[in-house]
Amino acid sequence: MNIIKQGDSLGLLDEVENGTVQTIYFDPPFNTQRVYRLNPDNEIGFSDIWKSHQSYIDFIEPLVIKCKNKLALGGSFFFHICAEQMLIPQMVCDRHFKRVQPIFWKKSRSKNNVKTKLGAAVDVIFWCSNAKKPKFNMVYQELDSYYAEHSYKNEDERGNYALGHIVYTATQKTSNEDRLYAFTHDGITYKPEAGWRLSKEKLDELVADNRIHFPKKEGANPYKKIYKHESKGKPCMDLWDDVHSIAQGNERRLYPTEKPEKLIERIIEMSSDEGDIVLDPVAGSGTTGVVAKNMNRDFILFDINPDAIKIAKERIFT
Repeated sequence: MNIIKQGDSLGLLDEVENGTVQTIYFDPPFNTQRVYRLNPDNEIGFSDIWKSHQSYIDFIEPLVIKCKNKLALGGSFFFHICAEQMLIPQMVCDRHFKRVQPIFWKKSRSKNNVKTKLGAAVDVIFWCSNAKKPKFNMVYQELDSYYAEHSYKNEDERGNYALGHIVYTATQKTSNEDRLYAFTHDGITYKPEAGWRLSKEKLDELVADNRIHFPKKEGANPYKKIYKHESKGKPCMDLWDDVHSIAQGNERRLYPTEKPEKLIERIIEMSSDEGDIVLDPVAGSGTTGVVAKNMNRDFILFDINPDAIKIAKERIFT
């Protein structure tokens, strides 16, 4: 199922079966009261001018409601907005989703051309779901240079390793009785008061594979060995400062507000699996479709702008 259609998304969404879409990326106009063009000599673009905040709400909220109904049981909805205009989208998302987590995308390194205000370097992506545990695949960011240089100081026959916590701190004390066990190694018994982060069975496996660091200091807790040569990077946080906008990257811009492929790739990777359906109801130049196709997901793209749909089809099908 790979669909690209031009028209009003509110009507086209009725053609999508409820409960079938795993990931929805929603990147509507931002309510900035501007007209966007690819360049001054090119008419490709759109108007982002609204009579009032209420008229903007009247535009986005019906789309959010219909998108919500299309989500699969563990599906995720991502609402992309600039930080300056984040209040209305957050209020709308809070009305329709039980779980709303903001992701902060630092899209640019600096704004040297700004003279009369603070430079706008951050967008917000609200990750929304009505599932208690939406589908989630861990994604990683590169280790910062200081951490990479200073954290892998320990060494064994496998290589250099850093230390990972396997016990809870006092403020995180677990209520799971199965994690309040005692563990004995080389005659020393460890029973952290706040509990273990992993099961007794998992700890036994790691010890047997020599992947637990037992400290020499009396009273100290064991740690998991995190080997430098096995590291995928650091688990992704809610601040994405390692993906830059097209203006500061090497992709060719085909549409005024086009987002970089790496950004969409991260969203799709973390929230879906191969064969899942990805929907973008305000698809612009089709970046979501390009990335979904490359990642072996099915995609559905809608946009009211015929120029945008033409660009999307050329990018994806030629």
